[in-house]
Amino acid sequence: MIIRVVIALALSVPPPAAAVRAADACPVPVPTGTTCGFLEVPERRDAPGRTVKVGYAVHRSQDRARKPDPVVYMGGGPASSSLQLTGFLSQLFPDRDVVTIEQRGGKYSVPRLTCPETVEAMLDRLRRPETGAAGVATGAVACRKRLAERGVDLRGYTTREIVADVVDLRKKLGYPTWNLFGVSYSTRVMVEAAKADPGGVRAMILDSYLPEKVDWYRDADRNLADTVAALGVKDRFEAMVARYNRAPALVPTTDPLLGEPFTARMSGDDVATVLAEALHESELVAVAPALIDALASGREELLRPLADAVGGGLTSHEFGLYHAVQCQDEAKFPDSSRLFTVTNDKAVCQAWNLPPSPPTGTGDTTPEQTSTGSGQADPAATGSDTPAHQRTAAARADVGAGQPSTTAAGAGAGRRVQGVGVPVLVLGGQFDPTTPPRTSKPAAAELPGATFVEFAGVGHAVFLAMATTCGRQTIAAFVEAPGSWSQPCVPSRAALERFAPGSMLVTGAPYQIMLAPWLAVPLVLFALVALVQLVGGGVRGRGLSAFAGLTGLAAVGLTVQSVYGLLTTNETALAVGVPASVEVYGWLAVGAVALSVAAAVWAIEARPARRLWPHLVALVVGGGFLVWWFAWFL
Repeated sequence: MIIRVVIALALSVPPPAAAVRAADACPVPVPTGTTCGFLEVPERRDAPGRTVKVGYAVHRSQDRARKPDPVVYMGGGPASSSLQLTGFLSQLFPDRDVVTIEQRGGKYSVPRLTCPETVEAMLDRLRRPETGAAGVATGAVACRKRLAERGVDLRGYTTREIVADVVDLRKKLGYPTWNLFGVSYSTRVMVEAAKADPGGVRAMILDSYLPEKVDWYRDADRNLADTVAALGVKDRFEAMVARYNRAPALVPTTDPLLGEPFTARMSGDDVATVLAEALHESELVAVAPALIDALASGREELLRPLADAVGGGLTSHEFGLYHAVQCQDEAKFPDSSRLFTVTNDKAVCQAWNLPPSPPTGTGDTTPEQTSTGSGQADPAATGSDTPAHQRTAAARADVGAGQPSTTAAGAGAGRRVQGVGVPVLVLGGQFDPTTPPRTSKPAAAELPGATFVEFAGVGHAVFLAMATTCGRQTIAAFVEAPGSWSQPCVPSRAALERFAPGSMLVTGAPYQIMLAPWLAVPLVLFALVALVQLVGGGVRGRGLSAFAGLTGLAAVGLTVQSVYGLLTTNETALAVGVPASVEVYGWLAVGAVALSVAAAVWAIEARPARRLWPHLVALVVGGGFLVWWFAWFL
């Protein structure tokens, strides 16, 4: 079982669906009964001409009690893909069709607005920090030029157009109504789709809701500070940042585009940025206090999984699409920020200099008031200048002030959002690092008939939190009966143990072993020799050798059991360390080697003299293991 390290980007990969196959027309593995296709639409509905193809998948439910209204899901981002979750969602909604729709310009749409020039420039900023955001802007300009040569008009890649794609897909597929499901950035898309197509929506799920009025870029630094304060390590976090700003760490990692190793030079601000991304994962949230404390103490080896995660994150999005949406819909930046994600986006948007998207209303207009000249409802009446989801902020400290709750969000609402007339479920993670309950709960209160549910100990994208099934149970219950559902589980019960500073034995060895399994050879050899000692000593009546083998196997067995227990509950924690009890088991190994020494001495003094080479092998292997254990593993 592979250790899932500190960060999984865009969206976590779910458990595979049963009976998965690759359909002929599908670019990803999908369950039986799934077809894939393209929705062909104008690149710019305000200037018809060139068309684009939006990828989608439809899984037809095989359930005999199949419900008529499907669930349509779009990934977040912007620029996260959706199709790879088709199987996962078909398990969540077995009695309904499931539709997953890509964003135009995304990974499984045509054209695909990938920007390797921008990605490589972002990596260069870690190689050579002196290049700064200016280097990223240069890479983005090169990308835009290449896309323009292919005929791409970036003005067609906005939230307004993405919303219209959702509405058009329902009409193409012929479903009278369906249930909208958005996460993070796509919650904004789904809210606008509900307003644009009120007769075609039965209910709506908004996971990690991105509210209309949140000034994300300007809140990002504040949100990160609030998150670490909520985790109880504010001072240690600031000490960590100061330490690596004074003396940046040199961290080996791999270029995800070229597949070549390089050394990243990570300052304290760089580490803060990557941690802000990593805190999306509930598993990382649980271990973050111990991780931050260890980094503040100079345990630089723990930066390797963080640096490796950067590359994975940069290849999980199509940055041409991402920046097209950001720079037209969301580009309000602070004067300065410690987070390189913010400064990178600011540099790209200034270099591209795209015109802002047309005003989209105030967010409280009715569908009739948002009609376009074509007679269709305008899908972009958002009234929002909210910075879009980049999964880089962190939750405010006060999200943990009260118990996670289920709330009829409409109660006590301020200005109401008009045009949304269906039941709405809004889910929020207690430690959501991008859309914290601080902002998503009040925003939910402005949606008529919405229910807000907060989940303890969870980060971003509640339905993908593998540590707990409560979020998925809640969604399933809501979709089954949106107007009369009840909470099927206890959202205030955190599923994962929190690791406080000092509660773990901090070591980067497990992550290194995952990358290079041969590094575990000393442990394997020690276990094999101990087994031979136990069996051979028992058969020949040599008590010291047998006890040496028994003690050695006990040390290995208890260590494996302890590590496996952590692996099955929170495997991400193994990128930070192992249970503190493992240190004690090392002393059992010392006892085993001591017994091996005694057995060798007894063999030398025995009359007649016994063969020494088995004892010498045991001593060499045991001694080597102790060096490996105390000098490297621990």
